[in-house]
Amino acid sequence: MTVKQPDQIEAWKAAELIARRELKAQDLLQACLDKINERESDVQAFAHLDVDGARARARALDNSPVSGLLHGLPLGVKDLFDTADMPSTYGSSIYAGHRPAADAGTVAMCRAAGAVILGKTVSTEFAYFSPGPTRNPHTRGDQPAHTPGGSSSGSAAAVAAGMVPLALGTQTAGSIIRPAAYCGIVGYKPSLGHVTLAGIKLLSRTLDVAGGFGRCVRDAALLGAVLTGDHDLRQLDQRSTPRIGLFRSPSWPQADTDTQAAWEQAQAVLTQQAACRDVSDPAGFGDLVALQKEVMAFEMAQALSHERLVHWSGLSHQIQQLFEIGVAVTGAQHAANLALVRHWRMRAEALFEGLDVLLTPSTTGEAPAGLSATGDPLFCRSWTLLGLPAVHLPFAKGRHGLPVGLQLIGRHGSDHQLLAIADWVHQRLKV
Repeated sequence: MTVKQPDQIEAWKAAELIARRELKAQDLLQACLDKINERESDVQAFAHLDVDGARARARALDNSPVSGLLHGLPLGVKDLFDTADMPSTYGSSIYAGHRPAADAGTVAMCRAAGAVILGKTVSTEFAYFSPGPTRNPHTRGDQPAHTPGGSSSGSAAAVAAGMVPLALGTQTAGSIIRPAAYCGIVGYKPSLGHVTLAGIKLLSRTLDVAGGFGRCVRDAALLGAVLTGDHDLRQLDQRSTPRIGLFRSPSWPQADTDTQAAWEQAQAVLTQQAACRDVSDPAGFGDLVALQKEVMAFEMAQALSHERLVHWSGLSHQIQQLFEIGVAVTGAQHAANLALVRHWRMRAEALFEGLDVLLTPSTTGEAPAGLSATGDPLFCRSWTLLGLPAVHLPFAKGRHGLPVGLQLIGRHGSDHQLLAIADWVHQRLKV
């Protein structure tokens, strides 16, 4: 079977076809390469491509028994993850040509599951705000360039452009959910601590989470099953009526008319088919955005001490400013901040009283025009601080025709339930 439109085939379906030998891994890979040849010069999603290695891998997989859930599926790997056979530059010129000795744990797990690692996707500098060259794949021709979001810029853009069916990303503030929203695909951020961070450039021990991107919830669940080791994540049957809390959040005044329209659309649909109720802001919840910023600044300044102390002149102005903020926070202040984080993580359970999930904005609106910034992670910061699992669902268009959607949030550790409800909700919103 030859795949003519790789952007039209979902990863879970391709995996089934390959497992039944109705589709060759080599043919799926070639379809992805054709799409890369067509669009990469414009989108610039990849920091490094290994076409020869991918071809050899796909050929070997076609001639061997099925090795795992991702057998034969091309995968993009964010340039924050170490790879033994490709450079890992972490989005910084400081690490140009850097070759790690080993794969990140997640990369090794994906290889063992049969993935074809096609290349390293562009990350912003150390997954912060200084953008790379990647463009939002939904802007073409003479349209102004729009950001794909960050920091997992290339991963989201590559999936959205049909270059790969799946890609890995990380989130410290909003780096999975925001680019998924801007590029119009599904992004899945697992519960904090459910995916190993070994071999990923550490930014914040309190906040960092690894996850990924797909074209539908089933795709994200398939990748999540490999990353977490919980194969039950693929079982998405939702047999009871979901109980959904509608949580605009204290940042709602910053949501523009596109996000507000998507909210109204979702509310109209879901209140007819699910058990929905509004959830009010707990006292003090609005302070979590500032708390997340300070925790991130302190911990990134620590984690990147070598880069900060030895390679200062090689850093962007944006990350220099972050480090200056971070080093101004004392150890005692950070300890107090971590106590607040623990307090709020315990309080978070109360948000879900009588509910299964929360529906909340992913972004302020469409992807902003221009490539000098990657957009505001405002609507993601609190959930990342709380360590809760999140799934972005694309289903609407904004005033410029760019994607808009919303995210679902689950209790910590409720990833299976969250993904099942996300699939149920997405089926109803995207019609």
